[in-house]
Amino acid sequence: MTAEHVRVSGVSRTEEIAADPNRVIIFDTTMRDGEQAPGFSMSAQAKVKMAQVLKDLGVDVIEAGFAAASPGDEDCIRRVAGEIEGPIFCSLSRSNEKDIDASFRALAPAPKSHRRCHIFLATSPIHRAAKLKMSTNEVLSTAVRSVEYARSLFDDVEFSAEDAFRTEPEFLADVMEAAADAGARTLNVPDTVGYATPEEVRERFAALAARIRKRHPNVIFSAHCHDDLGMAVANSLAAIEGGARQVEGAINGIGERAGNASIEEVIMALKVREDRYGVTTGADSRHLVRASKILCEITETVIARNKSVVGINAFAHEAGIHQHGMLADSRTYEIMRPQDVGFEGSWFVLGKHSGRHAIAKRAETIGRPIEGERLAAVVVGFKQRADQIGEINDAELIAIIDRVDGVEETVAQYA
Repeated sequence: MTAEHVRVSGVSRTEEIAADPNRVIIFDTTMRDGEQAPGFSMSAQAKVKMAQVLKDLGVDVIEAGFAAASPGDEDCIRRVAGEIEGPIFCSLSRSNEKDIDASFRALAPAPKSHRRCHIFLATSPIHRAAKLKMSTNEVLSTAVRSVEYARSLFDDVEFSAEDAFRTEPEFLADVMEAAADAGARTLNVPDTVGYATPEEVRERFAALAARIRKRHPNVIFSAHCHDDLGMAVANSLAAIEGGARQVEGAINGIGERAGNASIEEVIMALKVREDRYGVTTGADSRHLVRASKILCEITETVIARNKSVVGINAFAHEAGIHQHGMLADSRTYEIMRPQDVGFEGSWFVLGKHSGRHAIAKRAETIGRPIEGERLAAVVVGFKQRADQIGEINDAELIAIIDRVDGVEETVAQYA
């Protein structure tokens, strides 16, 4: 490839989506940033399987890998781009022609309008001095040169200023505007090390948008937040309030160090709190649980029971007060329906915190209705057994009821 290539010009899938100013593009990096985390490596076959469920989920952009990282990664991207149809496929590239060429080869099987080259270059003082050994002018010229070269091959180019939130605000704006001038249609402002706070993120995005959209009104700002301080999702939502219209994240929040923003949490936050954010996505959230489970199977990992949205406890209830409220109206303790994320429904966990209403309801469900003094006796036996073993399953509940009935029968014989 040479820089003399004629610049690609056409309408990309990204531009079609971005025609709606209130539409947030969902960019999934499970198979790139997520896979870079120790213990999450994926085979080509696994990536194809993961890409299929991401397509079903309605993800707009799938970052399938880092083509220049290895011949194997280039082949994985090529397989995914060739076997799955629909989403935009993306490959990460450093700011050099060799990496960009590798991305171009890897993404060749995808339709031209569905290929994206994602270029990154560090901009913060610590990265410029310790890693790149570049001056600000050198960083600026490298960014421009790489974006211009990528635009000779791709209609859809994204530029990321690595470690954006530890970069001087004015210099960050200079680099971003220069990248837009060179042809980048998406500008990513990543919190690479999870350093920022929501208010800082909101203000930074708003300031960048105010300056750059004067000359590039259609540029898309993107958020890529890491979770080192536990604020990745909050920061992603703050970015949307500041004008971002693309959010990058990963299923189950996997990624470097403490991980990325959990894409399932972002999707559901925007859905449940549409009243606040006023934006939409193209996601079919009913596939979130399946996406989470498939990733766990592929990577042989587990997630915490209390993981937001997709954890097994997300719609489980044990406390008696909660169970009583749920029996009356599920909206008392659930802000979203379990079916909306892919669970079959809510469920009660019977344990020492459960109350008589939940115990009676479960007994009725399994065909052993109890009430009155019988119910009172079962509750006493239930609490004793729950203190011993914790969770009470159906077999244990039946055994407790049988013991109570046996005592009653014995007393009746000698009355």
